[in-house]
Amino acid sequence: MGEGSDSGRAEVLAARAGLAEELERLEASARAAVDIPAKVRRNPAKTAGLAAGAGFLLVGGPRRVFRRAKRVVLGPSEPLPKSMLPKEIDRAISSLGSDGDKVRGTIEREFAHYLDQTAPERKRRDLGAVTAILLSALARPLITRFGKQLIDQIFGTDPNAYEAQLEKVRARGTTEPVEAAAQAED
Repeated sequence: MGEGSDSGRAEVLAARAGLAEELERLEASARAAVDIPAKVRRNPAKTAGLAAGAGFLLVGGPRRVFRRAKRVVLGPSEPLPKSMLPKEIDRAISSLGSDGDKVRGTIEREFAHYLDQTAPERKRRDLGAVTAILLSALARPLITRFGKQLIDQIFGTDPNAYEAQLEKVRARGTTEPVEAAAQAED
């Protein structure tokens, strides 16, 4: 019976030691992953690029670049018309009759008919929308891929930094409480 309890005790002590080692490694890994100043010192160019990219996104840079590229490719957009002259409007409305409801209905029907007739032509002319859809379809996988790589680089653990943090944790003596508890049980 004594041998079984001795082997059980040995297994528990081994498990505690393994847990202590795993905790040391976990702490060192976490400290190395969030040690931003060390990452900045190791890669100042990447850090500057990351800050510039974040600033670019915050000030709406992609939208501005897209608008400028669209203007270069398609040319400047035509200004909106000011409005029709009042004389032209009066003549057009008075030619439709004097009953307001009938005039409104006629204008609505003719405008709807006009929109139906010109829809294919407007769709063909709308190169900007097609371009935007195409660019977004092409850019989305690239942005997703590079975003994942950026996250991996930011939160990735450098092996050298990990080892340095592990040595600091071990030098601090985080395993002493576990060893003291094991000796107290003896």
